[in-house]
Parts: sequence; C-alpha cells; structure tokens
Amino acid sequence: MHVYLHLFGLTIPSYGLLIASGVVIGNIIAFFVLKHEKLDFNDWMILEAYCILGGFLGAKLLYLLVSYKSIDWSRITDFQYFNALMLSGFVFYGGLIFGLIFVFLAGKIHKIPAGIYVRKFIFLIPFMHSFGRVGCFMAGCCYGIPYDGIGAVVFPEGSYAIPGIKLFPVQLVESACLMIIAFAILYLQIKKQWYYTVETYLILYAILRFCLENLRYDAERGYYAGLSTSQWISIGFLVAAMVSVVWQKKRKNQRFKNTILEEKK
Repeated sequence: MHVYLHLFGLTIPSYGLLIASGVVIGNIIAFFVLKHEKLDFNDWMILEAYCILGGFLGAKLLYLLVSYKSIDWSRITDFQYFNALMLSGFVFYGGLIFGLIFVFLAGKIHKIPAGIYVRKFIFLIPFMHSFGRVGCFMAGCCYGIPYDGIGAVVFPEGSYAIPGIKLFPVQLVESACLMIIAFAILYLQIKKQWYYTVETYLILYAILRFCLENLRYDAERGYYAGLSTSQWISIGFLVAAMVSVVWQKKRKNQRFKNTILEEKK
C-alpha cells in the first residue's frame, strides 16, 4: 500500500512498476507460446504495439466519459493539470475494447491473421491485468467497501483510497481471480484444444467484474439505472460471448452436415 517505491535511490510509482512487470513476464510467456504454436514473432510484436496503443487510448477515453462531471474543464489548458489528467485515471473495459479493435485493425493493415493470435494469447490479458490490480492496491485506487472482517486493510494518508478506515481488499481478490482465469484458459487451450478461448475469457471476466463492482467503493465509475458503467459493459460482453459460442457451434454443425452430404453423393 505504497503509491511510490524507493529503490536504489529512485522513486518509482508502484502502479507503473507492477504494470511493467506484468508486461515483461507476459512477453516472456508469449515467447514460449509463439515457439510452441509456430507463430511469427514479428507479427506478434506488431499486434502487441497496436494493442498497447489502443488500450491506452480506450482506457483513458472511457475514464473521461464516465468522470466528465468531476473534471475541471476550465483548467484543461493548464499543462500541469492536463498532464496529471492524462497520466492518471483509466478504465479497463475501455482499454480492452479499443485494444482488440486496434489488434484487428493491425491485422488488416499488415496482413496478419489477427484472429488466430487473439485466440492463442487472450489468456495474457487477465494475466497482465492481475499485476495491474496489485498495482491498484499499492496505489489505493479502485478500493473496496468499508469492511471489518478477515483481510480488511487500512490505507495510509497519501493513497487514493479513503485513509484510516478498514476496507475490503477487492483489488487483491480480483487479482487472484484474474490469475486463475488466465491459467485456466491456458490449460484448456494447450491440454484440451479448447477453441472458444476469447468467449471463455469474456464470460468469466464479465461475471467476475459484475459481482466485484458491488464490493467497490470508489465513486468515479458512473452509474445508470442502478448499475455501474462496467456492470453494463459486463452484461454486453456476457451476451455477446454467449451468442458467439452458439453461432460458431451452429456453423460448425452445418459444415459437418454439408461434409456428410457431399460424401454421400
């Protein structure tokens, strides 16, 4: 629960350090998956670069949309205020949506089969996200509801969380669940040749995020009809993923029937 870490005489933002750690470790894992799946490393790097760019833009854009009422737009021309606004405040779902859009855009531009890479590497999103949630815990953002039970935490002065009161460690709970989702998808992908990796991730994370939103206490998330912005997006992703699975299974069954009919002719 330290916004900054002091290492070797340097002051390092803990959130940024954990994000960077997740990206570095994730890329090490990606290297071995690329070799196992016989996929092109250069194509992966291009797609990842687009994903990071789209993820940053999307996460910031959605944050600005849900937090526009709390932003002092009269100070937007103040460089220090603008810089602080750009470097803090991100919404994961915005990053996920735009990151995937940019990946498929990169596929079109550079003639890369983006869909294959997305299905093979989707597990890295919850893996890296897990590190990010630990970073949230260290910084005190995305904090939980007041809670006096086992595992309750008290954030110090200077963190983004409300200091001095016991709170539920929702960031750590989400981090642990994300890591479980990541390795569950990787296991299904490698051992069971599971095809619906993207849909599995979207369904599991949508359910997880919808539930955990009720355990969060930070106000800057936007509420509509009693649900937070992320809960509405979770519902959308859940429905879209389930429809995708049904549609793809129907297509697969139809192709199988057509093959049988062709063989009988």
